[in-house]
Amino acid sequence: MPFNSAVITFPGSNCDRDMAVALEKVAGTAPHRVWHGDSELPAGLDFIAVPGGFSYGDYLRCGAIASRSPIMQAVIAAAGKGVPVLGVCNGFQVLTESGLLPGALLRNAGLNFVCREVGLEVVNAQSLFTSGYEAGQVLRIPVAHHDGNYFADEETLNRLEGEGRVAFRYAEEVNGSARAIAGVLNDTGNVLGMMPHPERAVETTHGGTDGRGLFESAIRGLVGA
Repeated sequence: MPFNSAVITFPGSNCDRDMAVALEKVAGTAPHRVWHGDSELPAGLDFIAVPGGFSYGDYLRCGAIASRSPIMQAVIAAAGKGVPVLGVCNGFQVLTESGLLPGALLRNAGLNFVCREVGLEVVNAQSLFTSGYEAGQVLRIPVAHHDGNYFADEETLNRLEGEGRVAFRYAEEVNGSARAIAGVLNDTGNVLGMMPHPERAVETTHGGTDGRGLFESAIRGLVGA
């Protein structure tokens, strides 16, 4: 059964092609490319990806304007019906701004753009997105962000930890994120936001394949491939 996915593109997205290529390489089928001004998603989607970049030039707050775009209303509705949604980097920012995930992404603690490979610990290995990994496994995944400092109040952080909704944690200091959180799930487990870029780690020619397991986990969980 073909894997029916979509990648959203906003003005200023620059990782949408990377995401589309990664999905096609792992799934074997090319994703739909959906423009921010569209008001509807393709029918029968198995998976939606909100990619990295600098949507709308990061004006106002990173992801804030994109979260109000017409297509995001359709993404929010699809997520509410259980369709898996992955937001990476700017996509993570869009998901928090749209209310699909708790917390916010602030300016990096060092006030510098961070662009390098980092250690990423798998905290929850039982989600749709992470079942191909083992809890405690440390991946090597690239990051590239200026506003990746995850923030939430203590009550929210405690709830995320207690409910197993912290998917990934930095295994080293990267940006000052609260409790070193690098990726979080929504309360039903079908929405994941993360700052590191798994789509940049699916081929050995790109330096490693540690990100491939995320896409393989989702595909296997959704269509049994």
